[in-house]
Amino acid sequence: MKTFLAKKETVQPKWHIVDAEGQVLGRLAVKIATVLRGRHKATYTPHVDTGDYVVVINAEKIVVTGKKEEQNSYMFFSGFIGGESYRSFKEQRVRNPQFIIEHAVKGMLPKNRLARQMLKKLRVFAGPEHTHQAQNPTPLPL
Repeated sequence: MKTFLAKKETVQPKWHIVDAEGQVLGRLAVKIATVLRGRHKATYTPHVDTGDYVVVINAEKIVVTGKKEEQNSYMFFSGFIGGESYRSFKEQRVRNPQFIIEHAVKGMLPKNRLARQMLKKLRVFAGPEHTHQAQNPTPLPL
């Protein structure tokens, strides 16, 4: 019996939608990363992007456990000397709630070119509206 290896040309990605309202950030990010990589499919191949597209809505209503709401912070660097700036989780939720989910999912993907390609298939929206109705995304069971 030969081992099946998927090819880039034969992969047919699907679209999934996830409602992040009331979901715990880390647990949701794991499930999203699994779908983006394609680990949920029988045709999973590590060196080929076999994953699906994921649309996340209500990113501003994500939940974190413990004291992460007050203690977590995100660091940004301008590239200049002394150019570090920090933003708390609360402030980030107000300014750019999409970044919180994108950052969590990015940390759960491998650190290579293929992962950067997979991350482009993640679409995050702060509110309940999204621009991908034409793709008919199916709800992702969580």
